[in-house]
Amino acid sequence: MTLQGHDLQGQVIRPPAEAESILLQVSLGCSHNKCDFCPAYKGKRFAIKTPERIAAALDHAAEHLAHVRRLFLCDGDALILPQERLEALLIGIKGRLPQVTRISAYANAKALSRKTGAELGRLRGLGLSTLYLGLESGDDGVLTDMHKWGDVDEHLRQAAKAKAADMKLSVTVLLGLGGRGRARQHAQATGRTLSRMDPEQAAALALMIVPGTPLFERLKRGEFDPQDDQGLLQELYWLLEATDLTGGLFFSNHASNPLRLKLRLPRDKQAGLALVQAALTGQAPLVPQAYRRL
Repeated sequence: MTLQGHDLQGQVIRPPAEAESILLQVSLGCSHNKCDFCPAYKGKRFAIKTPERIAAALDHAAEHLAHVRRLFLCDGDALILPQERLEALLIGIKGRLPQVTRISAYANAKALSRKTGAELGRLRGLGLSTLYLGLESGDDGVLTDMHKWGDVDEHLRQAAKAKAADMKLSVTVLLGLGGRGRARQHAQATGRTLSRMDPEQAAALALMIVPGTPLFERLKRGEFDPQDDQGLLQELYWLLEATDLTGGLFFSNHASNPLRLKLRLPRDKQAGLALVQAALTGQAPLVPQAYRRL
């Protein structure tokens, strides 16, 4: 689908659920941009767009996309904008695009740590309702190894602060991020952390090691032992087994996954585990490699 945005610079990443949203690019790249596994912004220097460029993009959306009711703030670090800029931006969206009923953005723990609960509450009141938080792993050893900003406790604190501000959370984790050596520890710790966060939605993606990332260089040097499909399925089983949500959705339906699930927990948990077990024993088909991608 053609991106619904104007003046989009470089590669633009957005969650699958935002496929039909207006993409309003307010920042470029990621202010951290040091995670070994992430290829998204390696060639893009972090910057914040000028108010004039953002205003021009809003004008374009008002003229051409007045029927679209959802808007996603990009790039990967929009929430790190100064509070005054974010509040003015949300007011501008409401004024220029009154039909928009949902505004969402990526939110890493670093950006959330720079906002107070009261500031998040003001953003929520101005229309920012959904945050996509990349946890990746509930294992501190994996987070440190991958140079992710913030430990597990930090991610739990920031997620709780967002939820207290009435933000909806969609949390992503990465199967295979611990390699074969930390597979069980990574998967089970991640499930326990998701349970403590209790987001409205949790999504498990499969690690794909992309040329140009530090992890790809580690792989070439023999310093990382990646999972095969059987290992990814076993991690998915351990992860789901350890995850308890109070009515949240659990997905493994990203294009990277060998087995795609869409579950409502706790209702569908046992059915999901049974399907993963069937895949592990060859009784349920996997998505062909040719159809898996970022």
